[in-house]
Amino acid sequence: MGEFFAASLGFPVAVLSVLLVVVVAYWLLVAFGAADADWVELDIGGVPATLGLSLLIAVSWFACLAGVELLGPTSTPARLGVLGGSLVVGLVLTRFAMTPLKRLFPEDPPASRLDFVGRPCVIRTGRVTRTFGQAEVTAADGSSAVVQVRQPGEDPLTAGTTALIFDYDVDGEFFWVASLDFGHDPTLTRGDH
Repeated sequence: MGEFFAASLGFPVAVLSVLLVVVVAYWLLVAFGAADADWVELDIGGVPATLGLSLLIAVSWFACLAGVELLGPTSTPARLGVLGGSLVVGLVLTRFAMTPLKRLFPEDPPASRLDFVGRPCVIRTGRVTRTFGQAEVTAADGSSAVVQVRQPGEDPLTAGTTALIFDYDVDGEFFWVASLDFGHDPTLTRGDH
């Protein structure tokens, strides 16, 4: 066991040992909920960067340790060559490992107009009819868009009214909306009942 630690703490393996300790500490923090697994918002070949970097460091560390042990005591330039070679081996093997791992991290589907269906919107035109109208809708990510809307009925949908998007007409490229104010007729006042 002493030889293992001596090799792990000797040059050039020590360079990667420090990085490996950081990776292990990070994943322990993730396991106990003290850190977020999305440490770096980056994709490497379809796999989160934290996983890709962790694999690269672990594989490179092992390759460097094996290279130093196979070569035995050598000069500093040879050890630098082992470090460089281990990084290349780490890159190649990590890339091969990431190909099957991509299936575990499916890509988010692209944004679609159908994402607005089922969302409330605020009417931005003076009225909405069967042939005219616009509304502002907020997407799940917080962004907003002004979209073309139509209504099948005669609800009093005017500027500032909140409506519900319930369908999308692909041919006409507009959304069908309905009033969210059920049972209330704004033309009536309390004394008109």
